[in-house]
Amino acid sequence: MTRWRLTIEYDGGPFMGWQRQDHGPSVQEALETAIAQMTGEAATVIAAGRTDAGVHALAMSAHVDIGKPMTPHRLREGINALVRPAPVAVLEVETVADDWHARFSCLGRRYLYRILNRRAPAVLERGKVWHVAVPLDAEAMAEGARHLVGRHDFTTFRSVHCQSDSPLKTLDALTVTREGDEVRIEAAARSFLHHQVRSMVGCLALVGRRQWSPEDIKTALEAKDRAALGLNAPPDGLYFVEAVYP
Repeated sequence: MTRWRLTIEYDGGPFMGWQRQDHGPSVQEALETAIAQMTGEAATVIAAGRTDAGVHALAMSAHVDIGKPMTPHRLREGINALVRPAPVAVLEVETVADDWHARFSCLGRRYLYRILNRRAPAVLERGKVWHVAVPLDAEAMAEGARHLVGRHDFTTFRSVHCQSDSPLKTLDALTVTREGDEVRIEAAARSFLHHQVRSMVGCLALVGRRQWSPEDIKTALEAKDRAALGLNAPPDGLYFVEAVYP
């Protein structure tokens, strides 16, 4: 039995999320079906993070145990051929130690959120960005983001369906930059609560619209109450960027 590490890119639009669901397609199911067709084995693919419906990945890390002997090249090419036409691609494949775990060995995760900030709607990148037509003040958003960095009780920014044992998380970085018509929000932490990034982005967008002040972010955080959340951003603009390992 060989443990393989997979680096995966996917468009989350057609999926109900990473994890297998009874009520719709998932990225995990697409990969496991392809591997079963290729190897005849019912293997489970474990990811570094379980992205929500509509959320994308640039380089999701995952692992899978396969008994059938094969080369990394053959495994990658076989999965990519059989997973079609689902918008999923295995970018890299490598063998890892039997005790390496995509989720539990992970020391950090990074996300990117993209806001297309222009009057004209998204056409070429529809479903890949959050289109906000009114002007956003990225500098004010960056000021508000600084209130969230560090170790806090993120109850306000946590989905009511979150299964985490504690709302306490340490946010290592949260930056806001503008590149032309695009406002980019990058978040880094060891782990995140369910909907945490989207909730933070939604409230920062209110700051950018000048409906909230940067200090209102701190007020919402200190409320420790989901009712204090101003806005939950849609999944379209969210990307899992990287899983960090020792």
